[in-house]
Amino acid sequence: MIDLKLLQKDFDAMRTKLMRKGVAGTLLDTLKAKNEELKIAKQNFEKLQALQNSMSKEFGAYKREGKDISELKAKVDANKIEITKVLDIQRQKQEELESMAMAIPNLPDDSVPDGADENDNVELKKVLTPKTFSYSPKEHWELAEENGWIDFERGVKLATSRFSVSFGMGARLERALINFMLDFNRERGFEEVSVPALVNRTALEGTGQLPKFEDDLYKIDGQELFLIPTAEVPVTNIYQDEILSADSLPKKMTAYTSCFRKEAGAAGRDTRGMIRQHQFHKVELVVLSKPQESEAIFDEMVLCASDILTALELPHRIVNLCTGDLGFSAAHTTDIEVWLPGQDQYREISSISNTREFQARRAKIRYKDGKKNVFVNTLNGSSLAVGRTLVAIMENYQNEDGSIDIPEVLKPYLNI
Repeated sequence: MIDLKLLQKDFDAMRTKLMRKGVAGTLLDTLKAKNEELKIAKQNFEKLQALQNSMSKEFGAYKREGKDISELKAKVDANKIEITKVLDIQRQKQEELESMAMAIPNLPDDSVPDGADENDNVELKKVLTPKTFSYSPKEHWELAEENGWIDFERGVKLATSRFSVSFGMGARLERALINFMLDFNRERGFEEVSVPALVNRTALEGTGQLPKFEDDLYKIDGQELFLIPTAEVPVTNIYQDEILSADSLPKKMTAYTSCFRKEAGAAGRDTRGMIRQHQFHKVELVVLSKPQESEAIFDEMVLCASDILTALELPHRIVNLCTGDLGFSAAHTTDIEVWLPGQDQYREISSISNTREFQARRAKIRYKDGKKNVFVNTLNGSSLAVGRTLVAIMENYQNEDGSIDIPEVLKPYLNI
Protein backbone atom coordinates (compact mmCIF):
# COMPACT_ATOMS: atom_id res chain seq x y z
CA MET A 1 0.00 0.00 0.00
CA ILE A 2 1.16 3.53 -0.67
CA ASP A 3 2.46 5.52 2.29
CA LEU A 4 -0.50 7.56 3.57
CA LYS A 5 1.89 9.78 5.55
CA LEU A 6 3.56 10.69 2.26
CA LEU A 7 0.11 11.47 0.87
CA GLN A 8 -0.35 14.02 3.66
CA LYS A 9 3.18 15.36 3.41
CA ASP A 10 3.59 15.78 -0.35
CA PHE A 11 0.46 14.95 -2.32
CA ASP A 12 1.57 16.74 -5.48
CA ALA A 13 4.78 14.68 -5.79
CA MET A 14 2.87 11.44 -5.19
CA ARG A 15 0.22 12.48 -7.73
CA THR A 16 2.88 13.11 -10.38
CA LYS A 17 4.50 9.71 -9.80
CA LEU A 18 1.22 7.77 -9.89
CA MET A 19 0.03 9.52 -13.04
CA ARG A 20 3.22 8.24 -14.71
CA LYS A 21 1.83 4.78 -13.98
CA GLY A 22 -1.51 5.59 -15.57
CA VAL A 23 -3.55 6.34 -12.44
CA ALA A 24 -6.34 8.82 -13.23
CA GLY A 25 -5.90 12.27 -11.74
CA THR A 26 -9.58 12.33 -10.70
CA LEU A 27 -9.06 9.18 -8.60
CA LEU A 28 -6.06 10.74 -6.90
CA ASP A 29 -8.01 13.92 -6.20
CA THR A 30 -10.71 11.79 -4.56
CA LEU A 31 -8.03 10.05 -2.50
CA LYS A 32 -6.75 13.44 -1.36
CA ALA A 33 -10.29 14.52 -0.43
CA LYS A 34 -10.76 11.34 1.64
CA ASN A 35 -7.47 12.05 3.38
CA GLU A 36 -8.62 15.59 4.20
CA GLU A 37 -11.92 14.24 5.60
CA LEU A 38 -9.97 11.89 7.88
CA LYS A 39 -7.70 14.74 8.95
CA ILE A 40 -10.72 16.88 9.90
CA ALA A 41 -12.31 13.96 11.78
CA LYS A 42 -9.10 13.50 13.78
CA GLN A 43 -8.95 17.23 14.58
CA ASN A 44 -12.57 17.18 15.76
CA PHE A 45 -11.81 14.23 18.05
CA GLU A 46 -8.72 15.94 19.45
CA LYS A 47 -10.72 19.10 20.24
CA LEU A 48 -13.46 17.15 22.00
CA GLN A 49 -10.90 15.05 23.88
CA ALA A 50 -9.08 18.19 25.02
CA LEU A 51 -12.42 19.63 26.21
CA GLN A 52 -13.17 16.38 28.04
CA ASN A 53 -9.81 16.48 29.80
CA SER A 54 -10.37 20.11 30.80
CA MET A 55 -13.88 19.43 32.14
CA SER A 56 -12.64 16.35 34.03
CA LYS A 57 -10.11 18.52 35.88
CA GLU A 58 -12.81 21.10 36.54
CA PHE A 59 -15.14 18.33 37.73
CA GLY A 60 -12.60 17.22 40.35
CA ALA A 61 -12.09 20.81 41.54
CA TYR A 62 -15.87 21.32 41.91
CA LYS A 63 -16.11 18.21 44.06
CA ARG A 64 -13.26 19.26 46.31
CA GLU A 65 -14.80 22.73 46.74
CA GLY A 66 -18.30 21.35 47.34
CA LYS A 67 -19.80 23.15 44.32
CA ASP A 68 -22.91 22.00 42.46
CA ILE A 69 -21.71 19.60 39.73
CA SER A 70 -25.02 18.83 38.04
CA GLU A 71 -24.65 21.32 35.16
CA LEU A 72 -20.99 20.39 34.56
CA LYS A 73 -21.84 16.68 34.73
CA ALA A 74 -24.46 17.15 32.03
CA LYS A 75 -21.86 18.87 29.83
CA VAL A 76 -19.36 16.04 30.44
CA ASP A 77 -21.94 13.38 29.58
CA ALA A 78 -23.02 15.24 26.43
CA ASN A 79 -19.39 15.62 25.36
CA LYS A 80 -18.80 11.87 25.83
CA ILE A 81 -21.67 11.18 23.43
CA GLU A 82 -20.14 13.58 20.88
CA ILE A 83 -16.74 11.89 21.26
CA THR A 84 -18.32 8.50 20.49
CA LYS A 85 -19.98 9.96 17.40
CA VAL A 86 -16.76 11.58 16.18
CA LEU A 87 -14.77 8.37 16.79
CA ASP A 88 -17.28 6.46 14.67
CA ILE A 89 -16.86 9.05 11.90
CA GLN A 90 -13.07 8.86 12.23
CA ARG A 91 -13.11 5.06 11.94
CA GLN A 92 -15.41 5.28 8.91
CA LYS A 93 -13.15 7.83 7.21
CA GLN A 94 -10.07 5.71 8.02
CA GLU A 95 -11.71 2.62 6.46
CA GLU A 96 -12.77 4.58 3.36
CA LEU A 97 -9.26 5.96 2.86
CA GLU A 98 -7.55 2.60 3.36
CA SER A 99 -10.03 0.87 1.05
CA MET A 100 -9.24 3.39 -1.69
CA ALA A 101 -5.50 3.18 -1.00
CA MET A 102 -5.58 -0.64 -1.42
CA ALA A 103 -6.58 -0.11 -5.06
CA ILE A 104 -3.78 2.41 -5.77
CA PRO A 105 -0.61 0.92 -7.31
CA ASN A 106 2.93 1.35 -6.07
CA LEU A 107 4.92 4.47 -6.93
CA PRO A 108 7.35 3.88 -9.81
CA ASP A 109 11.01 4.56 -9.15
CA ASP A 110 12.45 7.64 -10.85
CA SER A 111 14.71 5.34 -12.89
CA VAL A 112 11.72 3.66 -14.59
CA PRO A 113 11.41 4.92 -18.20
CA ASP A 114 8.14 6.50 -19.29
CA GLY A 115 6.11 4.54 -21.80
CA ALA A 116 2.65 3.33 -22.77
CA ASP A 117 3.16 -0.43 -23.04
CA GLU A 118 5.68 -3.25 -23.66
CA ASN A 119 6.76 -1.61 -26.92
CA ASP A 120 8.37 1.17 -24.87
CA ASN A 121 10.45 -1.12 -22.66
CA VAL A 122 14.20 -0.54 -22.80
CA GLU A 123 16.60 -3.33 -23.72
CA LEU A 124 19.59 -3.39 -21.37
CA LYS A 125 21.64 -6.18 -22.94
CA LYS A 126 21.57 -9.43 -24.88
CA VAL A 127 23.15 -12.65 -23.56
CA LEU A 128 24.29 -15.35 -26.03
CA THR A 129 23.75 -15.19 -29.79
CA PRO A 130 20.76 -17.00 -31.32
CA LYS A 131 21.60 -20.02 -33.45
CA THR A 132 21.30 -19.69 -37.21
CA PHE A 133 19.17 -22.46 -38.73
CA SER A 134 19.68 -23.78 -42.26
CA TYR A 135 15.98 -24.64 -42.32
CA SER A 136 12.78 -23.01 -41.10
CA PRO A 137 12.57 -23.80 -37.36
CA LYS A 138 9.28 -25.16 -36.07
CA GLU A 139 7.22 -23.75 -33.23
CA HIS A 140 7.07 -25.65 -29.98
CA TRP A 141 3.55 -27.03 -30.34
CA GLU A 142 4.50 -28.77 -33.56
CA LEU A 143 7.64 -30.24 -31.97
CA ALA A 144 5.71 -31.25 -28.82
CA GLU A 145 3.15 -33.18 -30.85
CA GLU A 146 5.72 -34.77 -33.19
CA ASN A 147 7.82 -36.03 -30.28
CA GLY A 148 4.86 -37.05 -28.13
CA TRP A 149 5.96 -34.76 -25.31
CA ILE A 150 2.81 -32.68 -24.81
CA ASP A 151 -0.83 -33.38 -25.69
CA PHE A 152 -2.97 -30.27 -25.82
CA GLU A 153 -6.21 -31.97 -26.92
CA ARG A 154 -6.18 -34.31 -23.92
CA GLY A 155 -5.63 -31.29 -21.66
CA VAL A 156 -8.86 -29.82 -23.04
CA LYS A 157 -10.62 -33.16 -22.52
CA LEU A 158 -9.55 -33.29 -18.87
CA ALA A 159 -10.23 -29.62 -18.10
CA THR A 160 -10.74 -26.92 -20.75
CA SER A 161 -8.65 -24.88 -23.17
CA ARG A 162 -5.20 -23.71 -22.01
CA PHE A 163 -4.49 -26.98 -20.17
CA SER A 164 -2.16 -29.73 -21.38
CA VAL A 165 -0.82 -33.20 -20.52
CA SER A 166 2.91 -33.96 -20.62
CA PHE A 167 4.20 -37.44 -21.49
CA GLY A 168 7.52 -39.24 -21.38
CA MET A 169 10.52 -37.01 -21.98
CA GLY A 170 8.32 -33.91 -21.87
CA ALA A 171 7.20 -34.74 -18.31
CA ARG A 172 10.72 -35.82 -17.31
CA LEU A 173 12.22 -32.58 -18.62
CA GLU A 174 9.74 -30.52 -16.61
CA ARG A 175 10.78 -32.35 -13.45
CA ALA A 176 14.47 -32.06 -14.37
CA LEU A 177 14.11 -28.31 -14.93
CA ILE A 178 12.40 -27.83 -11.56
CA ASN A 179 15.16 -29.71 -9.73
CA PHE A 180 17.92 -27.98 -11.69
CA MET A 181 16.49 -24.51 -10.96
CA LEU A 182 15.99 -25.21 -7.25
CA ASP A 183 19.51 -26.59 -6.92
CA PHE A 184 20.94 -23.63 -8.84
CA ASN A 185 19.11 -21.12 -6.63
CA ARG A 186 20.06 -22.92 -3.44
CA GLU A 187 23.73 -22.78 -4.45
CA ARG A 188 23.28 -19.01 -4.85
CA GLY A 189 22.15 -18.71 -1.24
CA PHE A 190 18.36 -18.99 -1.54
CA GLU A 191 16.73 -21.26 1.03
CA GLU A 192 14.28 -23.76 -0.46
CA VAL A 193 10.76 -23.61 0.97
CA SER A 194 7.58 -25.56 0.21
CA VAL A 195 4.29 -23.70 0.56
CA PRO A 196 0.52 -24.29 0.15
CA ALA A 197 -1.11 -23.95 -3.26
CA LEU A 198 -4.13 -22.37 -1.56
CA VAL A 199 -4.02 -19.04 0.28
CA ASN A 200 -6.54 -16.83 2.04
CA ARG A 201 -7.72 -13.36 1.11
CA THR A 202 -5.36 -11.66 3.57
CA ALA A 203 -2.31 -13.16 1.85
CA LEU A 204 -3.47 -11.99 -1.59
CA GLU A 205 -4.20 -8.52 -0.23
CA GLY A 206 -0.72 -8.47 1.28
CA THR A 207 1.06 -8.95 -2.06
CA GLY A 208 -1.39 -6.81 -4.04
CA GLN A 209 -3.40 -9.34 -6.11
CA LEU A 210 -6.53 -8.36 -4.18
CA PRO A 211 -8.74 -6.44 -4.40
CA LYS A 212 -7.81 -5.33 -7.93
CA PHE A 213 -7.23 -8.67 -9.71
CA GLU A 214 -9.87 -10.96 -8.22
CA ASP A 215 -11.30 -11.77 -11.67
CA ASP A 216 -8.01 -13.43 -12.64
CA LEU A 217 -7.97 -15.77 -9.62
CA TYR A 218 -9.52 -19.18 -9.09
CA LYS A 219 -11.59 -19.08 -5.88
CA ILE A 220 -12.76 -22.10 -3.88
CA ASP A 221 -16.56 -21.97 -3.76
CA GLY A 222 -17.91 -21.32 -0.27
CA GLN A 223 -14.47 -20.58 1.23
CA GLU A 224 -12.17 -17.58 1.40
CA LEU A 225 -9.41 -19.60 -0.28
CA PHE A 226 -7.81 -19.06 -3.67
CA LEU A 227 -5.45 -21.09 -5.85
CA ILE A 228 -2.13 -19.24 -5.98
CA PRO A 229 -1.27 -17.26 -9.14
CA THR A 230 2.42 -17.35 -8.19
CA ALA A 231 4.59 -18.60 -5.31
CA GLU A 232 5.30 -14.93 -4.55
CA VAL A 233 2.03 -14.84 -2.60
CA PRO A 234 2.53 -17.62 -0.03
CA VAL A 235 6.33 -17.20 0.25
CA THR A 236 6.18 -13.43 0.92
CA ASN A 237 3.32 -13.92 3.40
CA ILE A 238 5.21 -16.52 5.45
CA TYR A 239 6.27 -13.51 7.54
CA GLN A 240 2.98 -11.62 7.36
CA ASP A 241 2.28 -9.47 10.46
CA GLU A 242 5.66 -10.24 12.02
CA ILE A 243 8.52 -8.14 13.36
CA LEU A 244 11.81 -9.73 12.32
CA SER A 245 15.23 -9.22 13.83
CA ALA A 246 17.64 -7.14 11.77
CA ASP A 247 20.19 -9.96 11.97
CA SER A 248 17.80 -12.36 10.21
CA LEU A 249 17.73 -10.21 7.05
CA PRO A 250 17.94 -10.66 4.18
CA LYS A 251 15.64 -13.68 3.97
CA LYS A 252 16.35 -15.21 0.56
CA MET A 253 13.94 -17.96 -0.47
CA THR A 254 13.17 -20.11 -3.50
CA ALA A 255 10.11 -22.28 -4.07
CA TYR A 256 8.57 -24.48 -6.73
CA THR A 257 4.78 -24.39 -7.11
CA SER A 258 2.09 -24.96 -9.64
CA CYS A 259 0.40 -21.65 -10.44
CA PHE A 260 -3.19 -20.99 -11.53
CA ARG A 261 -4.51 -18.02 -13.49
CA LYS A 262 -7.74 -17.45 -15.38
CA GLU A 263 -5.88 -15.22 -17.86
CA ALA A 264 -9.06 -13.13 -17.92
CA GLY A 265 -7.33 -10.25 -19.66
CA ALA A 266 -5.56 -12.40 -22.25
CA ALA A 267 -8.43 -13.46 -24.51
CA GLY A 268 -7.15 -14.36 -27.97
CA ARG A 269 -3.47 -14.17 -26.97
CA ASP A 270 -1.19 -17.23 -27.29
CA THR A 271 -4.13 -19.59 -27.67
CA ARG A 272 -1.86 -22.36 -28.96
CA GLY A 273 0.84 -24.11 -27.02
CA MET A 274 2.41 -23.59 -23.61
CA ILE A 275 3.04 -19.85 -23.45
CA ARG A 276 -0.16 -18.85 -21.66
CA GLN A 277 -1.77 -21.67 -19.66
CA HIS A 278 -4.30 -21.69 -16.82
CA GLN A 279 -2.04 -24.04 -14.82
CA PHE A 280 1.74 -23.91 -15.08
CA HIS A 281 4.86 -24.70 -13.06
CA LYS A 282 7.23 -22.04 -11.84
CA VAL A 283 10.28 -21.70 -9.62
CA GLU A 284 10.24 -18.40 -7.74
CA LEU A 285 12.76 -16.21 -5.91
CA VAL A 286 11.50 -14.10 -2.99
CA VAL A 287 13.59 -11.87 -0.73
CA LEU A 288 12.79 -9.77 2.33
CA SER A 289 15.55 -7.24 2.93
CA LYS A 290 16.51 -4.02 4.60
CA PRO A 291 15.71 -1.03 2.34
CA GLN A 292 19.38 -0.10 1.86
CA GLU A 293 20.21 -3.62 0.62
CA SER A 294 17.34 -4.21 -1.79
CA GLU A 295 18.89 -2.78 -4.97
CA ALA A 296 22.00 -4.94 -4.71
CA ILE A 297 19.81 -7.97 -4.04
CA PHE A 298 17.63 -7.06 -7.03
CA ASP A 299 20.69 -7.16 -9.29
CA GLU A 300 21.68 -10.50 -7.74
CA MET A 301 18.24 -11.95 -8.53
CA VAL A 302 18.36 -10.79 -12.16
CA LEU A 303 21.81 -12.33 -12.55
CA CYS A 304 20.68 -15.60 -10.96
CA ALA A 305 17.75 -16.01 -13.38
CA SER A 306 19.91 -14.98 -16.35
CA ASP A 307 22.66 -17.40 -15.37
CA ILE A 308 20.19 -20.31 -15.38
CA LEU A 309 19.37 -19.53 -19.01
CA THR A 310 23.07 -19.19 -19.79
CA ALA A 311 23.74 -22.58 -18.20
CA LEU A 312 20.99 -24.00 -20.43
CA GLU A 313 22.65 -22.22 -23.38
CA LEU A 314 19.46 -20.34 -24.19
CA PRO A 315 19.91 -16.87 -25.78
CA HIS A 316 18.02 -14.15 -23.95
CA ARG A 317 17.86 -10.44 -23.38
CA ILE A 318 17.33 -8.27 -20.30
CA VAL A 319 14.74 -5.50 -20.48
CA ASN A 320 13.84 -2.58 -18.19
CA LEU A 321 10.07 -2.19 -18.02
CA CYS A 322 8.50 1.21 -18.70
CA THR A 323 5.79 2.79 -16.54
CA GLY A 324 2.98 1.54 -18.80
CA ASP A 325 4.09 -2.09 -18.48
CA LEU A 326 4.97 -2.01 -14.79
CA GLY A 327 2.97 -4.29 -12.49
CA PHE A 328 0.61 -3.08 -9.76
CA SER A 329 2.96 -3.76 -6.82
CA ALA A 330 6.28 -3.06 -8.52
CA ALA A 331 8.44 0.02 -8.03
CA HIS A 332 10.60 -1.22 -10.87
CA THR A 333 10.91 -4.44 -12.85
CA THR A 334 13.43 -6.13 -15.10
CA ASP A 335 12.14 -8.78 -17.49
CA ILE A 336 14.22 -11.53 -19.01
CA GLU A 337 13.06 -12.59 -22.48
CA VAL A 338 14.24 -15.84 -24.05
CA TRP A 339 14.78 -16.25 -27.79
CA LEU A 340 12.25 -18.51 -29.53
CA PRO A 341 13.43 -19.26 -33.09
CA GLY A 342 10.11 -20.83 -34.08
CA GLN A 343 8.38 -17.55 -33.28
CA ASP A 344 11.40 -15.49 -34.40
CA GLN A 345 11.16 -13.27 -31.34
CA TYR A 346 12.09 -12.88 -27.69
CA ARG A 347 9.38 -13.82 -25.17
CA GLU A 348 9.17 -13.12 -21.44
CA ILE A 349 10.37 -15.98 -19.25
CA SER A 350 11.15 -14.14 -16.02
CA SER A 351 10.04 -10.95 -14.33
CA ILE A 352 12.02 -9.64 -11.34
CA SER A 353 10.51 -6.83 -9.27
CA ASN A 354 11.43 -4.67 -6.30
CA THR A 355 8.23 -3.58 -4.56
CA ARG A 356 10.12 -1.50 -1.98
CA GLU A 357 7.90 -1.38 1.15
CA PHE A 358 4.60 -1.48 -0.76
CA GLN A 359 3.81 -5.15 -0.05
CA ALA A 360 5.39 -5.06 3.40
CA ARG A 361 3.08 -2.23 4.44
CA ARG A 362 0.04 -4.20 3.26
CA ALA A 363 1.27 -7.46 4.84
CA LYS A 364 2.70 -5.75 7.95
CA ILE A 365 6.18 -7.24 7.62
CA ARG A 366 8.67 -5.23 9.66
CA TYR A 367 12.07 -5.57 11.31
CA LYS A 368 13.52 -4.10 14.47
CA ASP A 369 15.95 -1.27 13.72
CA GLY A 370 17.12 -0.11 17.13
CA LYS A 371 13.95 1.00 18.89
CA LYS A 372 12.00 1.48 15.65
CA ASN A 373 9.98 -1.02 13.66
CA VAL A 374 10.77 -0.53 9.95
CA PHE A 375 9.04 -2.04 6.93
CA VAL A 376 11.20 -4.48 4.97
CA ASN A 377 11.59 -4.28 1.19
CA THR A 378 10.14 -7.27 -0.65
CA LEU A 379 11.45 -8.56 -3.97
CA ASN A 380 10.21 -11.38 -6.18
CA GLY A 381 11.10 -12.95 -9.50
CA SER A 382 10.53 -16.00 -11.69
CA SER A 383 13.53 -18.27 -11.78
CA LEU A 384 12.08 -19.53 -14.11
CA ALA A 385 8.69 -20.28 -15.65
CA VAL A 386 9.14 -24.01 -16.27
CA GLY A 387 6.79 -24.38 -19.22
CA ARG A 388 8.31 -21.47 -21.08
CA THR A 389 11.80 -22.83 -20.41
CA LEU A 390 10.70 -26.15 -21.90
CA VAL A 391 9.32 -24.26 -24.90
CA ALA A 392 12.69 -22.51 -25.32
CA ILE A 393 14.57 -25.80 -25.14
CA MET A 394 12.31 -27.40 -27.75
CA GLU A 395 12.69 -24.52 -30.20
CA ASN A 396 16.41 -23.83 -29.67
CA TYR A 397 17.53 -27.48 -29.48
CA GLN A 398 15.45 -28.78 -32.41
CA ASN A 399 16.99 -30.60 -35.37
CA GLU A 400 15.88 -30.58 -38.99
CA ASP A 401 14.24 -34.00 -38.62
CA GLY A 402 12.11 -32.71 -35.71
CA SER A 403 14.10 -34.44 -32.97
CA ILE A 404 15.19 -32.40 -29.95
CA ASP A 405 18.59 -32.48 -28.22
CA ILE A 406 18.91 -32.25 -24.43
CA PRO A 407 20.93 -29.46 -22.75
CA GLU A 408 24.11 -30.83 -21.18
CA VAL A 409 23.34 -29.48 -17.69
CA LEU A 410 20.06 -31.41 -17.57
CA LYS A 411 21.47 -34.79 -18.57
CA PRO A 412 22.53 -35.74 -15.00
CA TYR A 413 18.95 -35.06 -13.87
CA LEU A 414 17.68 -37.44 -16.58
CA ASN A 415 20.32 -40.14 -16.04
CA ILE A 416 21.53 -39.82 -19.62
